[in-house]
Amino acid sequence: MSSEFLKEYLPIMLFLFLALGLSVGFILLNYIFSPKNPDPEKLSAYECGFEPFNDSRMEFDVRFYLVAILFIIFDLEIAFLFPWAISLGTIGLYGYASMLIFLFILTIGFIYEWKKGALDWE
Repeated sequence: MSSEFLKEYLPIMLFLFLALGLSVGFILLNYIFSPKNPDPEKLSAYECGFEPFNDSRMEFDVRFYLVAILFIIFDLEIAFLFPWAISLGTIGLYGYASMLIFLFILTIGFIYEWKKGALDWE
């Protein structure tokens, strides 16, 4: 029984060890041969606009988190729409109606956020 077990899982184990070895090897090669001379441009703030800070308890604006949460919600909505659109022919009227209810609930939430002013950036 153990020889059959090894015979079936040997290719998987070889693949895992090969992948692990290549990953560690590439990381080591990058560490050894990469230039280590950062200039002020590399050390400056990038894209987010926040300068590097010493205190890790620096407060961020709550609107930043609200916009991030709204992005995640609507990103997940799109993730649900793709499989629904592909299988629309096979799920029938029940699947169509359930997705319309889902979209209606998300639209109500979006309108609520809009009316509360959560999307207004000052």
